[in-house]
Amino acid sequence: MLANMSPQIVLRTDAVSVRRGEKNILGPISFTISEGERWVILGPNGAGKSTLLSLLAANSHPTSGSVMILGELLGKVDVFELRPRIGICSALLSENIPYDELVRDVVMTAAYAVLGRWQEGYDLWDESRAVALLTTLGVRDLAERFFGTLSEGERKRVQIARALMSDPELLLLDEPAAGLDVGGREDLVARLSALAQDPLSPVTVLVTHHIEEIPIGTTHALLLKDGLIAVSGPVSQVITSEHVSAVFGLPIEVGYISGRYTARAI
Repeated sequence: MLANMSPQIVLRTDAVSVRRGEKNILGPISFTISEGERWVILGPNGAGKSTLLSLLAANSHPTSGSVMILGELLGKVDVFELRPRIGICSALLSENIPYDELVRDVVMTAAYAVLGRWQEGYDLWDESRAVALLTTLGVRDLAERFFGTLSEGERKRVQIARALMSDPELLLLDEPAAGLDVGGREDLVARLSALAQDPLSPVTVLVTHHIEEIPIGTTHALLLKDGLIAVSGPVSQVITSEHVSAVFGLPIEVGYISGRYTARAI
């Protein structure tokens, strides 16, 4: 009986479009993400990735169509109650974190969905969880440092720890490896791979420009071009030379080695 039950739907967009003035910058697009899945969204600059992620984070609303997030219909739900159920790591969030905030507090304040510790009450469990997450991301030794003193790679890992602090049902990662050197990127991708392969981890949506940054354990992929879905589905069926070449407008050979994807121009 249980084997026939369908996976619970976590995200669903139905004929979603976003317009700015007279220009349609996204859609119409429709897709569904279910419990247990790990997605990657790729596409060239201007494809609509950031606009889509903003919708999935409940930070904006579509011009038309519907977005269902964690069983709630966007536009019919109090987003201030919905957002704490969503963990997010993005460059915009990083810019708003006070530079004089202790790293430990940067992570802990996610429990209240705020930036900058003020008069919230935290207990030993909150502090222990924050330190455990920093340990998982390899930056436990930074707990007593100020956020503004960290390197770009260190900030990214602290942000991911923060995104996981509230035990979210949905994790959104916006170009988490952007700006990192090769060593920093590979270390981060390895940690994201461990997260993706953990059955207890939340449903994850990772946005990137580079297929080399797709973590091992990713189950599905969506390629965007000109605001529309070019192709989506199981990652092995989407991340192919044919599809990637068509979306990026250049003959590209896609390779697959030890669970990781590579790309080079032909």
